[in-house]
Amino acid sequence: DKKTGNAIFDFTGTGYEVYGNINAPPSVTKSAIIYCLRSMLAQDVPLNEGCLVPVTLKLEEYTLLSPSPEAAVVGGNVLTSQRVVDVILKAFKACAASQGCMNNLTFGDENFGYYETIAGGAGAGPDWNGRSGVHTHMTNTRITDPEVLE
Repeated sequence: DKKTGNAIFDFTGTGYEVYGNINAPPSVTKSAIIYCLRSMLAQDVPLNEGCLVPVTLKLEEYTLLSPSPEAAVVGGNVLTSQRVVDVILKAFKACAASQGCMNNLTFGDENFGYYETIAGGAGAGPDWNGRSGVHTHMTNTRITDPEVLE
């Protein structure tokens, strides 16, 4: 709503949670919303819970985006979050979809572990071409804002 500055993100009708691990807890959806809003604004917005004050989030329980406590969710962060971002950016007509996955590489043993996201592709926008071989959206690794650590 341009007059009030409020927004409603309505995910009513999202499919039921699945037996696999691509369910995403509400915190992942909130992160995707904050990311999209901050990306589309022409000003710096601190990363904190206050970003969501003007946002109403509608999620139904026992769905892919609000699964039961027993549901597996590890893939929800790396797969589903990317698709939530794609859906939001499409709704705002901001850009085309990304590769839709964080493309993770993980290896290690009992002494060490290594985790890395591998670049994929970015969708085109109104004034730019798409790109291949780049990190996008939820994979774009950078320093965590200090507010998150506080």
